[in-house]
Amino acid sequence: MTTPGEGSGGRTPHEYCVVTAPGVIRFERVLPGPIERVWAYLTESDKRGKWLAKGRMDLRVGGSVALEFRHADLSPQTEVVPEKYKKYQEGATTRGRITACDPPRVLGYTGGEEQGPDTEVTFALSPRGQDVLLVLTHRLLEDPDSTRSVAGGWHTHLGILTDVLAGRTPLPFWTTHARLENEYERRLAR
Repeated sequence: MTTPGEGSGGRTPHEYCVVTAPGVIRFERVLPGPIERVWAYLTESDKRGKWLAKGRMDLRVGGSVALEFRHADLSPQTEVVPEKYKKYQEGATTRGRITACDPPRVLGYTGGEEQGPDTEVTFALSPRGQDVLLVLTHRLLEDPDSTRSVAGGWHTHLGILTDVLAGRTPLPFWTTHARLENEYERRLAR
């Protein structure tokens, strides 16, 4: 029997991100396939909204991206938003541009153009039998604090994606993110 929320917590060390260079983190996840299903959860607003953020993507290099984050909607469990993130309680939108699009294998986009220098996220998918290997690389992170926060956020979102694809109820975003952000504080300390 599967425990609800199993994917949300990062139960084994290989689930944590790896810092591959200053300002660059990388995650790997094996997800239930097929690859076209995982691609749909990266690119279709209604499916992406179940684990990350709804919003429009013009799926072509140079196309616009608008991600509308509603973290409280990612799990049926209610929770209190940590004080540090209260400004996101009603949601947040980030905008960027598509940097890579090779369906159903590679999707890349920038984000945060309204807040300063863009960062870039790339998803690479490859079949592994009936499963799919997802490799997420996030580049151009400005400093160690943002790297830890972004690592905790992606870890939480990827756990929710894993749960959604496996038919499990995800753990609440903010509680899980706070725990993982603290763990990355420890793991990525200088």
